[in-house]
Amino acid sequence: MNDARIIVTTDPELDDLNSMLRLLLYSNEIDIAALVYSSSRFHYTGDPARGIAPHRWPAPGARLHIDEAVDAYAEAYESLRRHDARYPHPERLRSITAMGNVATEGDMAAPTPGSDLVRDVLLADAPGQVFAQAWGGTNTIARALLSIEEEYADTAEWDEVRARIVGRTVITSFAEQDGTFAEYIRPHWPDLEFRDVATTAWGYFAWDVVAPEAQKYLTAEWMRENVSSVGPIGAAYRVWGDGRQMADGFDDEDYFGIPDATREELEATGYRVWAPLRENGAWISEGDTSNVAMHIDNGLRNAEHPSFGGWGGRQVPHADDPKRWTSVGFGPWDPSAPMVDAGEVAQWFGAFQRDLAARLRWTVAAPEDANHAPRVVVEGPLDRGVRPGERVELAFSTADPDGDAVAVSARIVAGDGTVSVSEAGCVVDVAADAQPGTAIQVIVEAVDDGTPALTGYARFVLTVG
Repeated sequence: MNDARIIVTTDPELDDLNSMLRLLLYSNEIDIAALVYSSSRFHYTGDPARGIAPHRWPAPGARLHIDEAVDAYAEAYESLRRHDARYPHPERLRSITAMGNVATEGDMAAPTPGSDLVRDVLLADAPGQVFAQAWGGTNTIARALLSIEEEYADTAEWDEVRARIVGRTVITSFAEQDGTFAEYIRPHWPDLEFRDVATTAWGYFAWDVVAPEAQKYLTAEWMRENVSSVGPIGAAYRVWGDGRQMADGFDDEDYFGIPDATREELEATGYRVWAPLRENGAWISEGDTSNVAMHIDNGLRNAEHPSFGGWGGRQVPHADDPKRWTSVGFGPWDPSAPMVDAGEVAQWFGAFQRDLAARLRWTVAAPEDANHAPRVVVEGPLDRGVRPGERVELAFSTADPDGDAVAVSARIVAGDGTVSVSEAGCVVDVAADAQPGTAIQVIVEAVDDGTPALTGYARFVLTVG
C-alpha cells in the first residue's frame, strides 16, 4: 500500500455504486480516509426551506450507495482477508462515511459532517499525499477548504497551513459536475493541483472505444459469469435490466434497470433514451473508476504523475491553468461527434476487467482456488539518467503468487529509443539524437497463465542528460 490517502466524495448515480464496489475490492492497497456523500448538477436532495425540490435523489430512508457497497463488502470481508490481511474492517469504513453537502447543485452554504471529515483529513498530521476525489461535484471538497480558510486566514498559522495543504493535496474529478471549482477553489487556492480524469472507456459509452478484442468484457455473458453471479459484491453491481433504479419517483434518464424494453416503449413511457440499449445483464458504467484506478498498486505508477498514464488514464497540461491537467483527448460529449478514448484507458480495459473478475473470485474462494496478479520485481532504480546513444540494461525478475508461468514483454510509450527483453530484464537503446531533458518511459508487462490471466507492470523513466 502506498502512503497516499484517498478522500472520495460521490453522488448517488449507478456508476458511482459500481465504482465504489470496485474501490472496496482494492481497499487492501488503497488507504481510504473518507467516504462522503455529495451533490452534483445531476443529483441533490433539495431544500424545502428554499423551495428547492429534490433532483434524482433516492427515496427518503433508502439505503444510499456507499452504505450499500460497504454492506456487500462486509459480507465478503472474511473471505477477502484470507487473500490479504490488509483489507480494512467494515466498521472502519463505516466510521469514515459521512453525509456531505447535498442540498442542491454546488451546495457549500454551511459545514456538514462530510465536509468536516474532509477538512480533518486535509489538516491531519500524516505523511504522504492526499487525493481528494470528486465523483460528483467538487462542492463538499470546496466547503472543507472554505472551512479551513475561515479558521486560519486571519491567523499567524495561515501561510503554513495553506502551504502544507497545497503541497500535498491533489483534486481529481470526473469533469466539473458543478461550478465550485471555478467559482471558489481556483480563485482561493490557485496553486492546488487539479486533474480532470474524465474518460470514455469507464463510462456509459465504453462500447464505443473499447477495442474489438476487449468487447467481450462488456457483454452480458461475461458479466454474468464473472461479476453478477460472484458473491455479494458482484450481486450488488449494477447491470442492464436488473430491475433497479436510482431515484425517488420518475427519472426520465434512468431506464437502465428496465428489462426487455425497446427504445419506442421507453420513449412512450416518457424516458429520454440518451445511451444505447444493451442486452440484459450487460455492462452499464463505472464512470468514476478513473479516480480509483490510478491508485491500484500494479506497477504503472499511474498516480505518481498525471502524464504517466495507466488504468486510470493519462492527463496533459491545461493550456490556461499551470496547475490543471486534462485527460488526453477529452472534449464535451456531442452525440454527432465520434467517440474518443479520453485518457487512453481503453488499451488497459481487458487487463482491468480480468483483475476485477479475480478480485470478485476472492470474495467466495480460498486463496488456492483463485488467481493473484504477478509482480515485476525491479532490481535497481526505476528512474535514472541516460545519455543519447547509450545502451541501458534494466534488471528485473517476475514473481507469481500462485506459481503460474509468466510471459514478459516491454515497450517504449514515450521518448526515443528501442527496447528488447533479455534474460535478466530488458535492454534499452537510447536514440542517438534523443534530446536532453526528455524522458523515455519503458513499460514492462508480465501476464500469467492463470484463470483469468492477470497482469503486473513496471514503469521505468529514463531522463536524457
